[in-house]
Parts: sequence; structure tokens; C-alpha cells
Amino acid sequence: MIALYLLLTIPLAGMALLALNGHKPWAGRLNNWLNAATLAAALVLALIVLRAGTLISDDRYWLVDAFNVYLIALTALVGLTTGIFSGPYMEHEKEIGRLNPRRLRLYYSMYQGFMLAMYLILVTNNMGILWVAMEGATLATVLLVSLYRTPESVEAAWKYFILCGVGIAQALFGTILLYYAATQVLGAGEAALEWATLYTHAGEFDPAVLKIAFVFLLVGYGTKVGLVPMHSWLPDAHSEGPTPMSAILSGLLLNDALYAIVRSKMIVTQAVPGPLPGYLMMGFGLVSFLVAVLFLHRQRDIKRLFSYSSIEHMGTMTFAFGIGTPLATFAALMHMTVHSLTKSAIFVTVGHAAQIAGTQRMDKIRGLIATQPQVGWGLLVGTLAIAGFPPFGVFVSEFLVLVATMESYPWLTLPLLLGLAIAFGGLFRHIQPIVFGRRPEGQQPVAANMMPVFVHLGLVLLLGLTIPGVLADWFDQAAQLISGGMPQ
Repeated sequence: MIALYLLLTIPLAGMALLALNGHKPWAGRLNNWLNAATLAAALVLALIVLRAGTLISDDRYWLVDAFNVYLIALTALVGLTTGIFSGPYMEHEKEIGRLNPRRLRLYYSMYQGFMLAMYLILVTNNMGILWVAMEGATLATVLLVSLYRTPESVEAAWKYFILCGVGIAQALFGTILLYYAATQVLGAGEAALEWATLYTHAGEFDPAVLKIAFVFLLVGYGTKVGLVPMHSWLPDAHSEGPTPMSAILSGLLLNDALYAIVRSKMIVTQAVPGPLPGYLMMGFGLVSFLVAVLFLHRQRDIKRLFSYSSIEHMGTMTFAFGIGTPLATFAALMHMTVHSLTKSAIFVTVGHAAQIAGTQRMDKIRGLIATQPQVGWGLLVGTLAIAGFPPFGVFVSEFLVLVATMESYPWLTLPLLLGLAIAFGGLFRHIQPIVFGRRPEGQQPVAANMMPVFVHLGLVLLLGLTIPGVLADWFDQAAQLISGGMPQ
């Protein structure tokens, strides 16, 4: 369990260190070393789970199984690569006067605070601690969204805080209902909030109470996922906050909120006969997917464009988890992975593109390939990947979702195919002139670290060509666990 405790204590210590020293020139490097250390701890933890199976700490506060261990490793990887991108990006923001040393200190300390909340959400065995960690992530995100202190960023932060505050309150009520149902069987105490205990005894709980609890949990955590109609905070938060925040928001926070919903569904489906929990997730997922692909055509801000793309893909994952078959669950897990890698790479590229053009307005960003080929090609290839163009991993996971839909609900395949075609058109309608358009006079390249983009897109391409056996085994074990099997 040492690796698990390191996973939590390193970002905790890092948050304190950077709160004191985040304004110094070496703060970015310290942030990178902290993220590298947590990635090492996450990989060790993954090897332990691979060999020994599910881990539950002696005090039963922590649980790591096939479902969350690969998300932990993914979180650590995206946290490290985004941190590496942060260094030169934040230096440029400081040079042009958008940030001062005090804001830099807040940024770096909250970066580690956000990562701590992400790890806490994933490793806790307690549904109450999961809620507290989600609230902690909300507070860290509010401070990051409002980092520039412009009227627009402060407004976006307040909007995020209020909407997600309402959502998280509903998730709290759902957790209380879940606890009430559990205490009728297990008695009062911490055991009635422990996920492993709830999962084992869920079949004995009152199904009527669990149905109501799941509705509140789905709507509450669904607000953090960005599901329609609770999604309106997401485009504003992306467009007004610093770009590295957008990368970890789309790449990590949305995944963790969906993780909380799926964990809740795993409990509820043990007690509630029939497909109601799955139907609810399919409904929210499909509506989110269809609304987002239509809104892709109406965007003028490049970060808002890709934030709607995030809503589209989170809707796809929610829909697939709602179908609930092993194939659909496998596809959803793979889509979580490739979407996180691709979207964080795109936001890194978008950040550099906005710095080159000096604006986020798409009609003002032109000729990226002529100005800085690495950024232009990175944005083009990233867009191809996220649009589901073969042979990238997003194509494979979306293909698996379509196959799973045809097997279980064939009449829903047509709207999914139409939505994917509309999304493809919406993305390339905007991106083509951005990368191939005429270069504006005086437009100059900026200091850019494209290593995270190449690493992420390379991994997404690899996953499209072949899924390594270790990862496929993890996905299989997690799919079995989520689809109704017992923890191993």
C-alpha cells in the first residue's frame, strides 16, 4: 500500500511546497518532478494490482481494482504531460502580462491540489469521501478558471461554482439516500458508505430507495460530466480558464465524474430489477451526444469548439456504459482512455495556436502550418483523431460502441452514425482554414513544447493499430466487474 499512500501524499506535499514557492523560476520544474513521482507510484500500484488483484487497505478506506487502477495510471500520465506543457505556456502568459508571480503561485499549488482530488476520487472506498473529493476538485477548478481575473473568467468561475454546486448537492442527497438504504440492512456506521460492502450487500437494499438515489447521483455527478442539459458551465470554463486547465479538465475531471456514476450504477443494478439505470444513462448520453454535435457548427471560439467535442464524447461514453454489455463497457473504457489522451493533446495545441494568433476567435486564427508547422500539424492530426478517423484509437472505440448498439438496440445505430457524420463536418469546417488558410502578416511562432502532443497522439495511434495484451486484460477485467461480476 506504500505506492497508494505515495500517490496521495506527493501531491499533498507538492501543493504546500508550491503554495510557498510557486512564483519562483524553478516552480514549473518542481511541478514536473512531483507529477513524475506520482506517475511512478501509479505504475507500481498498477503492477501490484495486476499481480495480486483487488487491494483494500486494512482500515478499508482505500480500494484499487481493475476499474480504477488504469484510470489512476492515465490520470498520472496526463497530469505529467500537461504539467510539462504548462512551463513554457505559463512563462509566455507571464511575459505578456496576463499573469503575475502571485497568480503563478496559485496556479501551481492548485494544479497539485486538483491532482490530489483526482487521485482521492479514484482510490477511496467510501462514497462520502468520494463526494468530498469531488467538491475539492470543484473548488480547485474554480480558482483555476478565474486565474486571469478578467470579468469573463470570474463570471465563468461563478457559473461553474453555482451549477456544479447545485449538481454536487444533488449527488450528496443521492449519497444520503444510498446510506439510508444501506443502514436498513447493515446498521449505522462507516460500513454503510464503503463501496466494497455496498456492492456485496446491494441485493438486500430497498430497490425503491435506490432508484431515487441513482437519479440524484446521475444528475448530480452528471453535471460534472457535462451531460446535457447540465452542461452550460463547461464551454465557459474552457474558454476563459488557462489552457492547461482545459487539458486536465477534459482529460481527467470528466472521466472521474463519470467513474462516480458508473460505481453508483454497479451498486444500484444489484438491487433494482430491470434496465432503468441503464436506460437513464443511455438517454442522458444520447441527448448529450446529439446536442453537442449540432452545437459544433455554431462555435466561434476554438476552445469552446473542443469543449462541445468533449460533451459529445462524454455522451458517447455514458451511452455505452448505459447499454452495459461487456462489449459496450469495454468500448466505453477504451473511449475514456483515447479521449483523454487525444483531447488533452488538442488543448495543448490549441493553447499554442491561441498564443500565435493572440486570440481564441477562429476567424482570426489562420495559416498555422505556414507559421509554425508543428502546431499546425498537431492540431490537424489531433482533430483527425478526435473525429474518429482511422486508424486512430477513437475510431476503434466508436466502432465498438456502434457494434454493441447494433447488438442490443439496432434502431439507435442510425442517430449515432448521423451524429458522428455531423460532428466530423463541424470540426473540419472550422479547422481547415485554421491550419491551411493564408498566414496573417506579422504572425510569428511562439515557444512551444509539443512533446506531450506527439506522445499522446502516438499512443492513440498505437491503440488504434493494436491494444497491448496487458491493457486489453485490464479492460476485460474492468468490463466484467462493471457488467456484474464480483471484484477479484
